[in-house]
Amino acid sequence: MEQNTLPTVTAAPLEQASGPRLAGDLAIWFFILAELLAFGVFFAAYAFTRANNIELFDAEQAALNRNAGALNTVLLLTASYFVVRAVQAAEHSRSQACAHWLLAAIACGAGFLVVKMFEYAAAFEHNISLSSSPFHMFYLSLTFFHFMHVILGMVILVAMWNGARAGRYRPGDMNGIETGAAYWHMVDLVWLILFPLVYVIH
Repeated sequence: MEQNTLPTVTAAPLEQASGPRLAGDLAIWFFILAELLAFGVFFAAYAFTRANNIELFDAEQAALNRNAGALNTVLLLTASYFVVRAVQAAEHSRSQACAHWLLAAIACGAGFLVVKMFEYAAAFEHNISLSSSPFHMFYLSLTFFHFMHVILGMVILVAMWNGARAGRYRPGDMNGIETGAAYWHMVDLVWLILFPLVYVIH
């Protein structure tokens, strides 16, 4: 008697879905959202106060050094470009190139801080303080709040630079550099709103 044999069906291996993923730690994104919310409240308060003091705000805004603000915009945008290149280098296991790009970003960040300190020095020479006027209160508090975020961003960039020099970032181990890059881009984004709002828009 012949035995009926059923054909053996071999299950095809399941391919891992390669959909979009969130770069960096989830915690940094909660932190970024909280920071953006804080800046958003600040910006809304500025806009509301300005709407009730348009002539005063326009006159005191015109006295700001827009060239310094524009230079700082270029410095931050360039720093963000360098950070992107650093992440790309790490994705290709090019640790030395990653470190070099991060060092360039650090230099741009330091340039931003220096330019801003010259701005503050000029303001203090003209006896401008938080109590001088509503505009100066917002100008000093908003830009200094952002200034402190740039300092924190610089600390993070230096830590990333040390990590790159040690060969810590490579495909499959990008969490650290992606987390730091996300924070730095947030700092850049806030300035791209702050600069036209405080320095330019009438």
